[in-house]
Order: sequence, then structure tokens, then C-alpha cells
Amino acid sequence: MATTDDDRRPKYQRIADSLREAIQAGEYGPGDRLPGENDLMAAHGVARMTARQALSVLKDEGVAESRKGAGVFVRAFRPLRRRGIQRLSQEQWGNGRSIWSADIENRTLVVDQVTVSEEEAPERIRQILDLPGDETVCVRRRRFVLDEKPVLLATSYLPTSVVAGSAITQEDTGPGGTYARLAELGHKPVHFREEIRSRMPTKEEAAQLSISAGTPVILICRTAFADEGRPVEINEMTLDAASYILEYDFDA
Repeated sequence: MATTDDDRRPKYQRIADSLREAIQAGEYGPGDRLPGENDLMAAHGVARMTARQALSVLKDEGVAESRKGAGVFVRAFRPLRRRGIQRLSQEQWGNGRSIWSADIENRTLVVDQVTVSEEEAPERIRQILDLPGDETVCVRRRRFVLDEKPVLLATSYLPTSVVAGSAITQEDTGPGGTYARLAELGHKPVHFREEIRSRMPTKEEAAQLSISAGTPVILICRTAFADEGRPVEINEMTLDAASYILEYDFDA
């Protein structure tokens, strides 16, 4: 009998695939406990390490999560649909709404670990913002927590000469956030550019986002431009890849 590609896959991968299919079919719902190592060993006739690897695959994909002393469970968190174009429209921040309101519907979003400081700009930031050699930047660092799950780390850089003395230098920037305040200062964003990459998280990022070291992160670097193409903000974001769906909806 011919050997199929499925037969050639490692046993742990085949077990992980069968569990994933069962989850997608609704046999295990959000919050349900998955078969443990002993169950998988008995059902598939494999060693404990193979069973452990199968469960690790699902955890690394963000499909499942461990609960200390209780086992491995189907992840209950509903991915956030990030509407990349609608969220940045002036209709959002220009009317005092957070750009997040385009994404979260009625879910609970908390911004914590907020710090605001004046610092020397890293060289990559200095080049993009086209800063004179002695100009500093206002740096805003935040963590975003949705439904009690950390989903995003963000660091924004803005020229100090543009934002000095404004609410942007405070932890709470007020209705409409940073972009509404920039507009009030005469530097209304009129164009945005986002660059997207992905990689594995650093140890610090994994800890801050409460993810396993095997779960990738999405990196988004957004630059906001005012009139005449002047860059006025750079926002470097690190997203838990398992928590997001990136949606881009636009006309042809």
C-alpha cells in the first residue's frame, strides 16, 4: 500500500491535527478541556513526549492554553478583527472616538503600563522623522488589554518641538487621542503608512503579552504624515498574532 504524505508526518503532528479538526468541528468548544497526556498516550499508543508535543503545537498556535494544575483548554479568547483602514479615518478620531472603537465593538479594552517621557530618538526614528541632531522625541509606551487578555504593546515617537506642553505629553491624551490633539496643534494627520512583519517574540514581549515563546508576534510600524508629507508620529506595535485578524477592506 502506498504511503501518503499524512503517514509521513510525525505522530505528534497528526495528533495535533486531529485535535485541531475536532475543535473546528465543535467537538471541543471555547474553554473546554482537551484530552491530557495520559488520554492521548492511551488513545494513540504513543509516548508521553509525543503527546506533550502534540499539545504544545496547539498552544504555540494560540488554539489552546495551559492552566496550571488543571490541564490544557481550548482558548476562549475571541480574536480581534483589526480593521486597518476604517480605524484610521478622520471620522473616528476627528469626532472624539478612539481608533480602537472601530475594532472592539462592545468588548472591554484597558490601556495599562502607560509611560510618557522625553528621550533622545533612536537613529531609525530620527531618520524617519527627519529630526535635527539635537531634537528629542516624546515617547509614549502602552500595553492594551482586551477582555483581560494583553494583545498589543505600542511605542509612539513624536517630535518634542511639535507636542511640547500639549495633552500628548500626558498619560491621558483625551477624546480622539493623539491624532485629535495633533490636529489641534496644526499638524492634522492626512496620510498613514503601515509596514507589517512577523517574528518570534523576545522573552520580555512574551511575558508582557502572556504568550508562550512559540507564539509569533506581528510587528506593525505606522507613520502618520501631516500636510506636505511631514512625518509627525511613528508608532511601533507588537501584536499577539493569535489574538488578531488583520482586515483590509477597500474599493478597487
